[in-house]
Amino acid sequence: MSVRRRTTLRAVAAATVVVALAAGCSNANSGANKGGGAAGVLTLGKPDGPQTNNSNPFLTTSAGAVLGYRHMIYEPLAMTNMIRPTEKADPWLATEWTWEDNFTKVTFTLDERAEWADGKPLTAADVAFTFNLLKKHPALNGDGVPFDGVAVKGKQVVLTFKESQFVNQNKIIQTFIVPKHIWEKVDNPETWPNRNPVGSGPYKLKTFTPQTTTLTATPTYWNGETKVKELRYTAYNDNSAATTALATGKMEWSFVFMPNHKQLFLDKDPKNHHLWFPSGLGVHGLWFNTTRKPFDNPALRRAMAMVVDRKAIHVQAQATLYPEITNPTGIPLPAGEPFLAPEFENATTKPDVAGAKKLLAEAGFKLSGGVLKDPGGKPVTLTLTDPAGWNDYITGLAIIKDNIKELGIEAKVKTQTAEAWGTDVANGNFDATLHWTNSGATPYDMYQNIMDGAIVQPIGKSSQAGNFGRFKNAEATAALKEYAGATTDAARTKALNTLQKIFVEQAPMIPTAAAPIGAEYSTKNWIGWPTEADPYAPPQHTQRTALEIVLNLKPSTK
Repeated sequence: MSVRRRTTLRAVAAATVVVALAAGCSNANSGANKGGGAAGVLTLGKPDGPQTNNSNPFLTTSAGAVLGYRHMIYEPLAMTNMIRPTEKADPWLATEWTWEDNFTKVTFTLDERAEWADGKPLTAADVAFTFNLLKKHPALNGDGVPFDGVAVKGKQVVLTFKESQFVNQNKIIQTFIVPKHIWEKVDNPETWPNRNPVGSGPYKLKTFTPQTTTLTATPTYWNGETKVKELRYTAYNDNSAATTALATGKMEWSFVFMPNHKQLFLDKDPKNHHLWFPSGLGVHGLWFNTTRKPFDNPALRRAMAMVVDRKAIHVQAQATLYPEITNPTGIPLPAGEPFLAPEFENATTKPDVAGAKKLLAEAGFKLSGGVLKDPGGKPVTLTLTDPAGWNDYITGLAIIKDNIKELGIEAKVKTQTAEAWGTDVANGNFDATLHWTNSGATPYDMYQNIMDGAIVQPIGKSSQAGNFGRFKNAEATAALKEYAGATTDAARTKALNTLQKIFVEQAPMIPTAAAPIGAEYSTKNWIGWPTEADPYAPPQHTQRTALEIVLNLKPSTK
C-alpha cells in the first residue's frame, strides 16, 4: 500500500482531533532555499542549540530524538495517527497484528519486503532481538512496557505479557526496530552513541556537526520512492533565530513558538507559509521535584496551582496558539469532556489567592513580612528552569514567578542549554520546570506519565519513561494499574475518576496549557503536508509520523 493511499483513506475517515505531545520547537538550514524542492532538499530543525553526535533511537536525549531525524532512519511495526489515536494504525514493518487474551498476547506478521539500509533482510529475528533488548535494558524502554515472553514462529513474532496491555497497544506497535547483526555487538546499548546508524528507513546519516545534521535518501528503500532526496536539520540557539529562518524561507518545516505568528511568519509569504496546531489529551505544565523539601508537601504544591494564572499564560506566553487549560484536572477541553469526573465538571482554574493562603495556613505554613515559611520555619524559595531559547516556556515561568510571589514564595528563573536541561530533568536535578506530558486516546497516558510510581527512578538515574518529579502515591499507582487491566468501561471510568481527584489534591504538576503537535511549514518547494482538511498525521517533525509526511511530499509546481 502506498503512502499516498494511506493518506487518502485517512482523509475521508471521520474522527475528532484528540491529542498531542509537543516536544520543543523547530527550524532549518541557512543555505536551504538555494536548493529547495527542485534539488530534492527539505530543510528543517529546532531551536535547541548545539547537539552532541548521538543517534541512539531509544534515548530521548540523543540528537536523533531531539532533532527528530531518528524517525527517518528507524521504522516502527505500525504507524499510528496521534491526533486520531482511536483509528486503526497503518501497517508498516508489520503487515498485520492480532491481539488475544485481553491484550496479553500479540502476533506480528512482518512485511517480507522489508530490509535494512545495508541491504540485509529485516527478519523476525531482528524484531524479537529488539523487544528482548528493551526487556533487558530498562533505560532504553522509554515507554516502560513490561515485556515478558518474546518468541519467533516462522515469519511471525509473538509477544506475551503477564497483564493486559490495553493502554500500551500503540506504544508496542510503534517500537523502533533495530538490526540484530549490528546491535548484538554493542557492549552497553544504554550509552551507545550509535554514530553510524543503520535502520530500515529511507534515509542514512550523511554528515553530523553540532549545528547541522544531513541525511541522504537510500536509493533502494524497500517501501517506495522518496521524492525528498536530502534532509537538513539545523539546531538554532533560540526561537528568534529559528523564526527568522522560517520567515526568510531558509527553513521549510519546524515547530517554533512565535509571539506574533501572523506578522512574523504568515504575512511574510501568505501564499506559501502555513501553520497547523492540532491538540488534544496531552498537556504542558510545571513539574515539581517532589523529593525536595518543601515541595514534597502536597499542600504547598496545590496552593501554588491555585494561584497560577492560566489565562495570562495562554495569552502572553503562548500567544493563544496552545489551547487554554480551564479545568484543574488538567484534562484539555472540549476534547476531554467525556472523561471528566462529575465532581470536577464545573471546576475552574481561576486564580484563588485567598483560598491558597488559607490552605497553606492550615498546613502549617506561615506568612511573615511577605515571606512564606514552611512548617519548619524556613523561607520557601525555588528555582524554575527551562532551555534558554524557548521563549514560550521562559515567559510562562516569569508569569508563574509573579503569581506565587503573592503567596510569599521567592523564585528565580534559570536557563540552560536544551541538552543540559533534558539531562537534568531526566535525572531529577531540578526544583520545578515546565515540561510536556505523554498523550493518548484517553487521559490515562497523561496521568501515567506524571504519577506512575511503578516507573519512579532514584535521583541521579535517568527516568526515560516519565514521572520526572518522582511522585509516589500508592493510590495513584494502583488506580493506573486498575485502569490498564480493566475489562469494562465502567471499571476504567472509576479508576480515571480516582486519578483526577488525586491529581487535583496532590498537585504533582501544575497543568498550564494543552500540548499541540503543531508545525509551521512552507509549500513553496514541497506540497502534500497534513492539514485540518487532510489530517493524515500530526504535522510536527519530532513524531514518528514525520516519516509518513516526508514520504507523502512531492515537489511543488508553483
